[in-house]
Amino acid sequence: MTKILKRAAVWAMLCALLAPLLALAIEQTPQSNDTLPILTVNAKAALLMEPITGRILLEQNSHEKLPPASVTKVMTMLLIFESLEQGKINWDDIVTTSEHAASMGGSQVYLEAMEQQTVRDLLKAVVIASGNDAAVALSEYIAGSEEGFVTMMNSRAKELGMNDTHFLNSCGLDEDGHVTSAYDIAIMTRELIIKHPKVFEFSTIWMDKIQHKTARGIEDFGLSNTNRLLKSYPATTGLKTGSTSKALYCISATAERSGLQLNAVVLGAPDPNTRFGEAIKMMDYGFANYAMAAGDPVDTVIGDIPVIKGEQERVKVKIGNQVHALVPKAKSVELEKKIEAINSISAPFDKGAKAGEIVYIYEGKEVGRSQLVTADACKHASLGDMMGRLMERWFQ
Repeated sequence: MTKILKRAAVWAMLCALLAPLLALAIEQTPQSNDTLPILTVNAKAALLMEPITGRILLEQNSHEKLPPASVTKVMTMLLIFESLEQGKINWDDIVTTSEHAASMGGSQVYLEAMEQQTVRDLLKAVVIASGNDAAVALSEYIAGSEEGFVTMMNSRAKELGMNDTHFLNSCGLDEDGHVTSAYDIAIMTRELIIKHPKVFEFSTIWMDKIQHKTARGIEDFGLSNTNRLLKSYPATTGLKTGSTSKALYCISATAERSGLQLNAVVLGAPDPNTRFGEAIKMMDYGFANYAMAAGDPVDTVIGDIPVIKGEQERVKVKIGNQVHALVPKAKSVELEKKIEAINSISAPFDKGAKAGEIVYIYEGKEVGRSQLVTADACKHASLGDMMGRLMERWFQ
């Protein structure tokens, strides 16, 4: 009996000593409800992102600094679309090709020095055929020189939090120190496709043409899309391939299915087939295991609230921004919602005045909030309006 008591005492002492260590081990172990399989990608680095929420679904060496080849042009395209949006350039502007732009090697559309093309056709050449000469011609047109444009690229990268990136040219030709990461490529891809979805009008074109207008006359030049996923993966929407001897084979691939968008980044794949195959593998994983749950669309009217001292007595309240939440595909994609509207609003107020919020909940946790805003403006009621309203109520 004494031996049993002694053993029990020793065991109790050991448990007391080990308890803090066990607790620490449990605390430091990553906790996750996600039991989905982990993929290994046959490339130097890779990342799968859902761009609306920015959620990363898979990553492999995602912050390793690597040469991106022509995937560089994602940033070039972003700055082109931003320049168009800001009115710095226009679609039909005529761009004259410089000697420098015409001298670009690698993938090109064979622009000649002094040849003129529209912004629209040069952008087609960049997005579809990955024309280095077209990319440099546009960068010079926007910034005055390729060097000036590269400064813009690096500044924009810094604004977006692309801390693994340093650009040295606008087209992606190999240069020592011209690097980015799979993570940063996903960041700039997200900015481009969310803010400028018009890029898909170009990136989904399989074949097109531009016209060379030179001293020899007018000649058609065919553009073939470098992204073979357009033919082999039906959900494909874009976006940019790249390859050099140093970067190997790269891609930032975008696709959409049943309202779910995905962006698969592959850097340093050993051959073109592997590049496309690994991008497909990652996107198949995303589409098979995730779905997009959405809150009420923008401008959906959810009711009305009283107006104090206004020309009108009530005003409609609508959704100001749509909420999206990425959820496991095997579960329900329905979001619960809780309306937190204000009881009333005092005139005067503008259309779009804040009138509360809708809280969206998934499996007991808040996943987003939509602003509730007024559907109309309202002026302060005149004295005559107020008296008339009082008289009407009195007689009623």
